[in-house]
Amino acid sequence: MVKKKKGIVISDKVWLLISLCVALALWYGLSLGEKTSRSFPFIDQVVPAVGTMIDRGAFWKDIQSSLTCVSLGFGLGFITSLPIAFLMAWYMPIQKIIEPWINFVRNIPALGYAPLLVLTFGVGQKPAVILIWICTFMTMSITIYQGIKNIDTTIIKAARVLGANDFDIFIKIICPATVPFIITAVRLGLSAALTTLLAAESTGAQAGIGMRIRSLANSFDSPPMLMYIILLGIIGLLLVKVVDIIERKLTGWQEKI
Repeated sequence: MVKKKKGIVISDKVWLLISLCVALALWYGLSLGEKTSRSFPFIDQVVPAVGTMIDRGAFWKDIQSSLTCVSLGFGLGFITSLPIAFLMAWYMPIQKIIEPWINFVRNIPALGYAPLLVLTFGVGQKPAVILIWICTFMTMSITIYQGIKNIDTTIIKAARVLGANDFDIFIKIICPATVPFIITAVRLGLSAALTTLLAAESTGAQAGIGMRIRSLANSFDSPPMLMYIILLGIIGLLLVKVVDIIERKLTGWQEKI
């Protein structure tokens, strides 16, 4: 009997380290390029930019403002998308009326109707929160709705034959089966909230990561601008990790590939 040789097993932490080294090497190469050096200053210029923005009194204020906008906008989007998605999936007339408008609005870039929100609600955080709410609502409602529609109808029919009413079906079948789709919707909603932040904070915001990136871009101040872009990516990664933890707790019963 021939024994198969086991290959070298590389842990996830090692892969992460390799990925980081590759990214740093690429970044360093860009920082040396004749055309890219100004746009991609290396880490030795970007890290001190944190201290510079703290000294200006902007760093913590920007983070607080952006996290507030994202939290409120995403929270409103999640709270409103859940009932709308379930109603669309459960009642055909509601789906026929609402779905076309959701698809219509979500295909319009956020920058397209941001000025309308400023004209309606004025400048500041309010239009930013509303813009993030609209974008996250559109993304999550469609995702959850499609998830509910993909639930096996055979299970629902079997439950009805056994005497289950609509409430029992909703609580014992629809809700548990929809949890993975809700988690997916949360992921996409958070991504939509962060990618909308730049457009949202261009609506006259006085502080925020998106506003600061635009401001620094206008003054061609590359190191702090790149620092804020990296910071936005780090916040996104941390939020994804939080969602991963929640997913493991809520969907531990699922088979993983």
